Amino acid sequence: RYPPQVRHRTGSIGRFHVQLRARHVPYVEPPWHAESVKPQDAGEPFIDREAAALMWAEYSNANPDRVRLCPEYTVERFGDSADLADALLHEVIHGRKRATSTLAREFLDDGQSLPRIGSHWIACDGSGTPRVILKSVEFRIGDFNSADADFARDEGEDDRSLESWRTEHRKYWRRTETARGRTWSEDDEIVFERFVPVWPPAHVGLRP
Repeated sequence: RYPPQVRHRTGSIGRFHVQLRARHVPYVEPPWHAESVKPQDAGEPFIDREAAALMWAEYSNANPDRVRLCPEYTVERFGDSADLADALLHEVIHGRKRATSTLAREFLDDGQSLPRIGSHWIACDGSGTPRVILKSVEFRIGDFNSADADFARDEGEDDRSLESWRTEHRKYWRRTETARGRTWSEDDEIVFERFVPVWPPAHVGLRP
């Protein structure tokens, strides 16, 4: 996980991903099924890495023990469009979204191991500007049908019901796996993650 590189996490929040080592817009109803972006390259969405590094430095200075304990962080953007990035980030910043889910093999696609509890990621808005630092606090691996109502609620999307979670994630993973030349199955392993905002202080501790 240590060399600087770019990857993404898919799932209910696609995450445009730049890995490093220690190293709003008006709300629009999001198209929940469209969630993935490819690793950054020519023509990929812009991510302001310098601004992210400054944000990380501020957080590190205020929380040195947390950073020493888990110095890795990533710089990411929700979704596969600026509008979706802004919509999902809105849910995070306003306390409604506290979880995400990712196909485990997406990490293999990017040559990465799974993240660990205590690791951080910086979420950017649709313009690529960093807005909030999130800390991963829970991981679980299971199949599609292991998702429960509590997790669906914590993902904070659509009406937050398990039925909606299943409907939209089926659409999403079928679409993204087809684009990769694969067939998605409900038996595929999924990484279920919960996170909390830790920086800036104005976004810490908010719940809907």
